[in-house]
Amino acid sequence: MRSVGSTPFGLREAARAVAAGGVIAYPTEAVFGLGCDPLHPGAVLRILDIKGRGIDKGLILIAADFAALLPYVEPLDSARMAEIRASWPGPNTWLLPARPHTPGWLTGAHDTLAVRVTDHPVAAALCRACARYGGHIGSGALVSTSANLSDLPPARSPLAVRRQLGDAPDLIVAGRAGSRGRPSTIRDGRSGRVLRG
Repeated sequence: MRSVGSTPFGLREAARAVAAGGVIAYPTEAVFGLGCDPLHPGAVLRILDIKGRGIDKGLILIAADFAALLPYVEPLDSARMAEIRASWPGPNTWLLPARPHTPGWLTGAHDTLAVRVTDHPVAAALCRACARYGGHIGSGALVSTSANLSDLPPARSPLAVRRQLGDAPDLIVAGRAGSRGRPSTIRDGRSGRVLRG
């Protein structure tokens, strides 16, 4: 497994790995995440296999701006969206209605998709690099699920990723996870109800 820095060159290499159907590990607001092109079914299924996670649970997409997530989700009414947009960028994941063409390997057994505009500098720069260099990924959205086996705590460093997942990811983007003690808060977009604190 290769490791690259969070320099422009390293992020370009990571974006090219994503565009080629690769699985990468990278720092987020609280933990290291596993990511791939959301529109590459083989890569998404590989992430689920690495983690031992069922496809029915659905996944999170992150981006550096909300426009990159719009191909996947339908905005809610203006009052609800004002609250959601006010929480971004930041460690707040919201369930929004999935567009009819959003792949089932992303939504799982749900009619919603979990999305977040990240404020982690490396994760946001990685999303922008994917938009710039990533071929058909284009939009700059990236799958983001914690880098761990389903029954173990999420990895918070490149070393912890290697210890837990071995050579399963194709590439690790170096950097520090944010200072949050746990993964992002997940809320239902329609009601605002907290589903994961």
